[in-house]
Amino acid sequence: MERQKGKDPGDDALAERIARVVHAHFDALPARSKPILRDDGTREWIPMCGVVVVRDNDDDISEEELTCVAVTSGAKCLPTTQLASSIGLVLHDWHAEILALRAFNYWLFSEIRALIDHEHQHQHQHQHQQSSSTSNPSPFIRRRQQSPNKNNNNEPPFELHPLLKIYLYCTTAPCGDASMELTMAAQDDPTPWEITPSEEESASAGLLSGRANFSQLGIVRRKPARADAPSTKSKSCSDKLALRQVSSLLSRGMSLLVAVTENAYLAGVVMPREEVSETGCVRAWGVEGRMGPLISRFEEGGGGGGYGYGYHPFRVLSVDMEVVEELWAFGKPKSKEDGMKCKPGNISAVWTAAPVLGGSNKGGGGGVDRYAAENGAKQLPKLSGSWTGLYETIIGGMKQGYKASVPVGKGASALGVLGGGDGDNSEGGDGGQVVRAASYKEFKRAALETSVGKAREYAMLEAKKVLVPWVPNDGDDEWGLEVLVDQKGKKRKRDDIKKNKDVQSS
Repeated sequence: MERQKGKDPGDDALAERIARVVHAHFDALPARSKPILRDDGTREWIPMCGVVVVRDNDDDISEEELTCVAVTSGAKCLPTTQLASSIGLVLHDWHAEILALRAFNYWLFSEIRALIDHEHQHQHQHQHQQSSSTSNPSPFIRRRQQSPNKNNNNEPPFELHPLLKIYLYCTTAPCGDASMELTMAAQDDPTPWEITPSEEESASAGLLSGRANFSQLGIVRRKPARADAPSTKSKSCSDKLALRQVSSLLSRGMSLLVAVTENAYLAGVVMPREEVSETGCVRAWGVEGRMGPLISRFEEGGGGGGYGYGYHPFRVLSVDMEVVEELWAFGKPKSKEDGMKCKPGNISAVWTAAPVLGGSNKGGGGGVDRYAAENGAKQLPKLSGSWTGLYETIIGGMKQGYKASVPVGKGASALGVLGGGDGDNSEGGDGGQVVRAASYKEFKRAALETSVGKAREYAMLEAKKVLVPWVPNDGDDEWGLEVLVDQKGKKRKRDDIKKNKDVQSS
């Protein structure tokens, strides 16, 4: 982010349009996916985010086409003590912003899958046609035109359409460095707290909490913000968004399928005006803040390895509070008047759009994604006029009805590492070894051995030199696909068969 020297009057209009389309989708969600008023009078609130794809229809058309591809809500994360037992089935971080980034990758993977299906269905009848409708049937993604002088096996086969820009809408400022001024102002005494010797030791070990030590700014913070909550190593949303300015919106697996082009990075983050601290945002994300040194490090493509990685600061746009108050009924109360009790809700909502070429209509053009039959699309076929690709309600890092303390495959969110959001590499590239990895740890190691993976890792290491202290969130990668098998369920089934045989023989 750069300081707003001369604001484009069109920014406010675009920000409001983005906010309205996201809120329209959240409002259409079933009541079970929203905060409630508890029996004791406690009012729940929740942060909400949405990913909006903005497409320029034509150079002569000033008004862009907006498509909401993901809506998420949430404010919780998994304590460090529970990482080892989550065996890849429990989300580590379900803050709304992080769910939105994962949901975007899930949606993008579904678009790729639908495009491949479309190509297979039409490869014979359109084999010799060169029309744009055949060669590029999706408005969002397309196959890359590879240079004959390049080794195509080392290149991601797809890319985002160049006319697209991607925006993230947030109802609250992301936790961490970008919102520290807001957090300080909300205290009874906003004076920065003094750092005690024990706190200095924690800081040197990279264990700063989300909200403590106001006098230290520009540093990486961990979740959650409350000092009395169980410790985690999940980095704040401010820090994760800062890293995405270098690694792009694409996940590790998705970067093997989709090229890191300019528009694979966030074009902007949209927030209510009262949630924007220009000082905090510039410090956390901007060229005049902690990310500034990356400009020289990535000059002339030196850090991207020829794969497009670099420092791409996004803009921060704001929405008038009158508009937000009209649209949003589940925000955190600004004051505790009349003794009203309020707490963040435990329920997180996840929704993504169905692929434009997917669905029950075999010719494309929408419909319930045939791959999403078990992902909630049957419960919620459409949302605010958009076909559903994924619909989940998350509690405690797993789908509603399942417990993180006893994780099973059926309860895992599609946005987890076992979901489609990390993709496979059946379409080529140099990730064949990645697909054959026996464990998640081997998957990550194999991804790093690809040329794309090496470029991504180098770029992220450069970013982490300015994002300090960055403590790895290790402890949940020693598992393979066997975790999807419900061993207790198999045992129950064997016991039932044995009982039936005993009854028949008696």
